[in-house]
Amino acid sequence: MTDVPEEPAAPQGAASPGSDRIDTLARAAAAGDDAALNDLLALIQPEVLRRTGKMLPHREDAEEAAQDALLQVARRIGSFEGRSSFRTWLYVVVTNAARQTYRDLKRRAGEQPLTVEEQIRPDPRRTSVIAGSRIDLLEALESLESSHPQLILPFVYRDLADLEYEEIANRLDLPLGTVKSRLNQARQEVRKRLTR
Repeated sequence: MTDVPEEPAAPQGAASPGSDRIDTLARAAAAGDDAALNDLLALIQPEVLRRTGKMLPHREDAEEAAQDALLQVARRIGSFEGRSSFRTWLYVVVTNAARQTYRDLKRRAGEQPLTVEEQIRPDPRRTSVIAGSRIDLLEALESLESSHPQLILPFVYRDLADLEYEEIANRLDLPLGTVKSRLNQARQEVRKRLTR
């Protein structure tokens, strides 16, 4: 499982309604305020579910990933220092939770026979271009992580969390040129996997 990130900086112009309240609650929760943590989790829960729902095609799977993401937020809120937008940090947590849920589902499917409900569940690749694309992207990321683990974080930070190159270089403690090179390699690898 990919670790929860420290705290990436907010993309420029990333503020949205409620961002100030969410950031305030996140800073208070990171300082140990349990009531602020409870309020924060209640406030972000719909957004977390919406984001996992964009990555996973079945609502039940998205709900499982959302619960995992919320649990990670609760456990790791102390690593959020308030230097940037909480939503940027959250987006990486949510992406990692969705990817882990997908890996768990694949592993479980290989370990046990399908239930009747799972057998009649339609393949999202045949029923929806969008849902099929989500699964294809998750599989491409899983393949990239297993074959080129050094490429996954630059890709997630830039193309999924919209971080600036300089911030990625700082977070990964890499030279800017290395980040750009790895991101280029990652995009090429993902593109190959998506066009198969």
